Amino acid sequence: MTSRGFRSTPIGMNLARFPRRRYTPGPTPLEPMARLSAHLGGSVELWIKRDDLLGLAGGGNKTRKLEFFVADALAQGADTLVTCGAPQSNHCRLTLAAAVAEGLKCRLVIEERVPGSYAADASGNNLLFNLMGIERVTVVPGGSDLGAAMAAEVADLAAGGRRGYAIAGGGSVPLGTLGYVACAEELLAQSFDQGVAFDHLMVASGSAGTHAGLVVGLESANAELPVTGINVRRPQAEQEGNVHKLAVATAAFAGVPAIRRDRITCLDRWVGPGYSLPTPGMIAAVRLLASTEGVLLDPVYTGKAMAGLIDLVREGYFATGSRVVFVHTGGSPALFAYRDVLAAQ
Repeated sequence: MTSRGFRSTPIGMNLARFPRRRYTPGPTPLEPMARLSAHLGGSVELWIKRDDLLGLAGGGNKTRKLEFFVADALAQGADTLVTCGAPQSNHCRLTLAAAVAEGLKCRLVIEERVPGSYAADASGNNLLFNLMGIERVTVVPGGSDLGAAMAAEVADLAAGGRRGYAIAGGGSVPLGTLGYVACAEELLAQSFDQGVAFDHLMVASGSAGTHAGLVVGLESANAELPVTGINVRRPQAEQEGNVHKLAVATAAFAGVPAIRRDRITCLDRWVGPGYSLPTPGMIAAVRLLASTEGVLLDPVYTGKAMAGLIDLVREGYFATGSRVVFVHTGGSPALFAYRDVLAAQ
């Protein structure tokens, strides 16, 4: 096949110098979505990077970030992981799973971004918090200072002679973002091995770490592979600013050149009424991918991102014959908390 889409050039950084725990035995699958491509008219060849199949309970993109955080936490002698997220947070689920895997305790700070949306007895990820033995869940109103709330948990642990380790929401700080720098390197290696060159990469854009890490990894490799994020919460300008700021900080942390602002694209047409709130496009996308490819998306992130990808294909956003890869960031356990809107009528 031709080498369109990116140049095969040496990777620009050595991630081996950063301590890392491994929770996934090998690369996640890189697969064609032939039936979905045909369903959408066949003008664009769609592929999927299956990061929903990463290790830890239920998989998903936060596993790559936790590999770096947990290595750091263990090096610091931590006995408890503390993190934050919204109700049904995949990041919280996987942080708890990593704690269990390492014999640590875990505390969560849950931000009710939609008032009244947290229920301890809900299905989905909330059920898994209970099954995996969460030590404490603290619920705070939307807009709260989550850093302060986590610091209070760490202080409470210290008062009892324990050592907590706080992980930023979504793991979206430079250390965690290295997980998706590593994913970009993995994707390029698979692309080369499978003889498949891509013209565009699509990903859900939320707390910014996954999006920023992919951009840093691809740019450091001179991959010439544009990345488009589909926003799940914020307006375009705000989200692009967040992703760019984190990408610049991650590049500096990793010791590679800064990322230009024009390398960041975030589209906000598919957010709908707000974060985690269902949209008709999300529901249709979740059902379509399940019925054409047997792949489960989630209602908060990948469902809306896939809705964006589907619409962009139909609108001719990608040139005819383009090969587009969708990075599936996981989250399918949350489907069970949205049964009422996703079940066939």
